[in-house]
Amino acid sequence: MTRHLQDTTTLHNGVKMPWLGLGVFKVEEGPELVEAVKTAIKNGYRSIDTAAVYGNEEGVGQGIREGLAETGLSREDLFVTSKVWNADQGYESTLQALEVSLKKLGLDYLDLYLIHWPVQGKYKDTWRALEAIYESGKARSIGVSNFHVHHLQDLLQDAKINPMVDQVEFHPCLTQEELRAYCREQGIQFEAWSPLMQGELLDNEVLKSIADRHGKSVAQIILRWDLQNGVVTIPKSTKEHRIIENASVFDFELTADEMSRISALNENRRVGPDPDNFDF
Repeated sequence: MTRHLQDTTTLHNGVKMPWLGLGVFKVEEGPELVEAVKTAIKNGYRSIDTAAVYGNEEGVGQGIREGLAETGLSREDLFVTSKVWNADQGYESTLQALEVSLKKLGLDYLDLYLIHWPVQGKYKDTWRALEAIYESGKARSIGVSNFHVHHLQDLLQDAKINPMVDQVEFHPCLTQEELRAYCREQGIQFEAWSPLMQGELLDNEVLKSIADRHGKSVAQIILRWDLQNGVVTIPKSTKEHRIIENASVFDFELTADEMSRISALNENRRVGPDPDNFDF
């Protein structure tokens, strides 16, 4: 089981991916973003997750450079994820989108490049582009985001390389049992976005009682539940004390009963769009 912040899971191609990272969804370009990324790196984070559509790759890149300079770490010590946006999907346009992302980030390669959403009629061509990107070395691993089981099954019919990761909405109110089981069968690492349900779970009484028992916050309980479920997680925060708190989940363990009680909160309820019904 994960014991510290630098612990990793090994993807099916042998690349090691940290279990816990910093997400920057809805964090705008500017000093707050740069400081958040730098603060995360200084406090032991080795994984940063962004996306083209977030419009903040330049700030993430600056935060990475400043964080590496202040810690003496090298680029190879970090695991950086970005995602190709829906409007850029397709073979040639995905190849171009990667170059734009790399330029904004100031990087030569990504550690993980994801298809952001399963755009019908496009995601297979996009995947062919990701396979070419992977073979070129410009992404050390490739995967998808917001793919249901049927999207994955469709993709795998023609894929030369299986996705290494599926990053989806996952939290105690959306436990995604079928999708997690399918990803396990296929050797695809499951990763959670919005693990804290955008803050909606922080007042939940079941979670609060478990948190009190461990002397932890509700957020820490949820993130620990992710890790004990074998799920990579990327909580978002820009505040230093919260960035540190979110990573302080390696000094306790939830019991089997507590894990079950948390999973029983499932309502199949989303805070984000359903991948079968989005229009962007």
